[in-house]
Amino acid sequence: QVRVVESGGGLVQSGGSLRLSCAASGSIFSSYTMGWFRQASGKEREFVAAISWSSNIYYADSVKGRFTISRDNAKNTIYLQMNSLKPEDTALYYCAASARLTLAPREYNYWGQGTQVTVSS
Repeated sequence: QVRVVESGGGLVQSGGSLRLSCAASGSIFSSYTMGWFRQASGKEREFVAAISWSSNIYYADSVKGRFTISRDNAKNTIYLQMNSLKPEDTALYYCAASARLTLAPREYNYWGQGTQVTVSS
């Protein structure tokens, strides 16, 4: 069974930092694209960042220069370091895995349950 599990969310003040972690089953981690998405209340789920199996990296324009995605293949884990957080970053953050190199949520096969990030002003 494939599992994707996020952790690391929380409440932080504007300008602060958080690091999210995502652990994935070993059977998919080495060959899948891993992505972070977020969904704010009343809005659609949106792409945040992705890293391919070969470590090609992609970011949404809204987080470029503030967020950093990375992967540790030895731990089957990816990370999202979030700096200079803004209230508009408040959302439920999801980790997901795709067999394709894609940024589209609908093309991700496996999803975690999400971890809440709240940024206070």
